[in-house]
Amino acid sequence: MWFWGWVLIFQANADLDGLAKEFVQLTLDLGQHDAYLVDAYYGDPELQKLAESEKKPLDDLAQSTKKLLKRLDSLKGLKGEELKRWTFLRAQVRALRSRAEFLQGKKLSFDEEAAMVYDAKPPHYDDAHFQKALDELSLLLPGEGSLTERLSAFKAKVIVPSIKLDAVFRAAINEARSRTRRHIELPQEENFEVEYVKDQPWSAYNWYKGNFHSLIQVNVDYPISIDRIIDLACHEGYPGHHVFNALVEQDLVRQRGWVEYSVYPLFSPQSLIAEGSANYGIQVVFPAQDRLTFERDVLYPLAGLDPQLAEPYLKIQALMHTLNYAGNEAARQFLAGNWDAPTTSSYLQKYTLMDPARADQRVRFIERYRSYVINYNLGQDQVAEALNAACLKGADACWKAFENLLRMPPIPSQLAGNAKDQ
Repeated sequence: MWFWGWVLIFQANADLDGLAKEFVQLTLDLGQHDAYLVDAYYGDPELQKLAESEKKPLDDLAQSTKKLLKRLDSLKGLKGEELKRWTFLRAQVRALRSRAEFLQGKKLSFDEEAAMVYDAKPPHYDDAHFQKALDELSLLLPGEGSLTERLSAFKAKVIVPSIKLDAVFRAAINEARSRTRRHIELPQEENFEVEYVKDQPWSAYNWYKGNFHSLIQVNVDYPISIDRIIDLACHEGYPGHHVFNALVEQDLVRQRGWVEYSVYPLFSPQSLIAEGSANYGIQVVFPAQDRLTFERDVLYPLAGLDPQLAEPYLKIQALMHTLNYAGNEAARQFLAGNWDAPTTSSYLQKYTLMDPARADQRVRFIERYRSYVINYNLGQDQVAEALNAACLKGADACWKAFENLLRMPPIPSQLAGNAKDQ
């Protein structure tokens, strides 16, 4: 009996290997129709060449995603790591099918798309929820003028001068890297580059190039406040996207040979885990008091800013965080066609306190990436809930649980408890 057991396990692995390679090729092929789909690829270069050699008909690719999903569903009796692998692969293929159908012209609602593409159920909040946070924030920013004007006046005091931006950013990312390497063993050759760019709908982006190397781009269209320095350094670098991708490449692609992880389709459940862990990782590497100390004693002086602003600004940021879900509500209404771009921008200005230019930039982000916005806030909250018990035991336990999540990412619905409708 043991012989037949090994035969079945070998067959399951062989089937998964074949279906995984087919998924990778389909993703690369579909990427010829969708410039934003393939966020990173570090697999067999011949598969990329094959995709680029012939732009296959979109309808054929959409049908292929459906057939692949059916073949995955036909596999039975998987256990252990094979079951984990199948679960991830199936969720990724389902998302790929949805993206192919979107490119064909099929439209889903914000919530339907979040479920099909990101394996998540975003919560709903009414205006009263955000107004409560705005009222509390108003108490922290007394004075004349609207709340937006008062916040803008405060933030003007914590803008990093452009001439000092690179030095301040590198100080933050080098500190985050040092702290991360104390807890997570990273590939020795891992490295990154930083570029400053303009005319993008995002504030920063990590372009993972494979071989444990990242290009981190920071958008300098608008002034960058001091709080964004640590956020971007951790989110894009350590222990965020750069670390996530490097560990996936090392552990899952190179060591285990799980080819499905060699491609990262942006519009997939993988993004909720990637963005959620990148945001949650900020507080793992810089717990509240550590962040205050490092910003006040290192970053503020380096930027030529008043260190006495560090503590009150952190309190303001904590309340601002509760407004994050307003961006989801804006996307929900905009994508449903209920609001036009100016109305959506006005809502963002009112409930997230963005200035008009940044609100317009956010609308452009929603136009391009649609329900992807949930991955930042809902993703962070679901990762936090999943790691909460471990992190209550102390820093070492928290880092270990965080590392485990990066090395073997679950799909979103496997995280402990999805957010409930409010």
